[in-house]
Amino acid sequence: MPCFNAAETIDEAMESLVHQTISDIEIVAVDDGSSDETGRLLAAWQARDARVRIVPLVHAGIVVALNEGLRFCRAPLIARMDADDRCHPERLEKQIAFLETHEEIAVVGCLVEHFPPDRAREGFRIYTEWLNNLVTADSIARAIYIESPLAHPSVMMRRVWLDRVDGYQENGWPEDYDLWLRMYLDGARFAKVPEVLLFWRDHPERLTRTDSRYSVENFLRAKARYLCLGSLAGRDAVIIWGAGQMGRRLSKHLLVEGAALKAFVDIDPRKIGRKRRNRPIIRPESLPACMTQYENPVVLAAVGSRGARAIIRERLTQMGFEEGRHWWAVA
Repeated sequence: MPCFNAAETIDEAMESLVHQTISDIEIVAVDDGSSDETGRLLAAWQARDARVRIVPLVHAGIVVALNEGLRFCRAPLIARMDADDRCHPERLEKQIAFLETHEEIAVVGCLVEHFPPDRAREGFRIYTEWLNNLVTADSIARAIYIESPLAHPSVMMRRVWLDRVDGYQENGWPEDYDLWLRMYLDGARFAKVPEVLLFWRDHPERLTRTDSRYSVENFLRAKARYLCLGSLAGRDAVIIWGAGQMGRRLSKHLLVEGAALKAFVDIDPRKIGRKRRNRPIIRPESLPACMTQYENPVVLAAVGSRGARAIIRERLTQMGFEEGRHWWAVA
């Protein structure tokens, strides 16, 4: 179900779809109120290929466009792609084969390659590298609160799961991350075909750069909401490892959601003994004793510096704490 929004790239996207090695597909092309050549180009593709179905809309935004597209999809498996991306000719065939042999998986993605290689920004390259290291269901589940662990235009989803969680929703933060978090809380499992099947275009007009819903603050709001509905539910103590900027910003939203925030952990000697949000900042060596004061505590690792997550993971493992049970990485 492509969501088209860039006339200059539609032909590339459509070319990669109509030449899929599996022919039994329907291409639902959502035109969200375009004012350029999008409509004409889509009509030309529809005239060439009877599998193309156009859904024209008065511009209403990404969430409405996605749900309208879903309404016109009739198959039990639904793939996503954007107008400015391209996919491998075997993408759909391989993702269908994966879901047919992994009935426990609700959503399957794939590895992605960013392009043009000389224009991709550093942050996008780092994010793509991180995504491509998350392949198995367990690795994706472990990273669910760090960032969106699936490239939205790379996924194929079971329609039954989309219906189960009422499709896409507008909550003021990224619609795809919101969907994965709601699915996760409902028991969904995610995985990826370990091959590059999507070519992901980076450009200055990406929604992630132009729409405030994709700001860091709104990602934190989403994390806080679903952490409190899921992994923090029933916890009598939340301890944030990281009293810096990320921990401070996340803690604000966690408190709004009612989390039982009790303390911060930090390695900076200048912060030890001080307070953040009126909670004590303790050194890592004091964490085990702090945890024993509560019946069901949890640690959230919230340090955004590159490499910090691995160091914190090692420290918590040495302390005997299990990731996904006693602690979660959230940055």
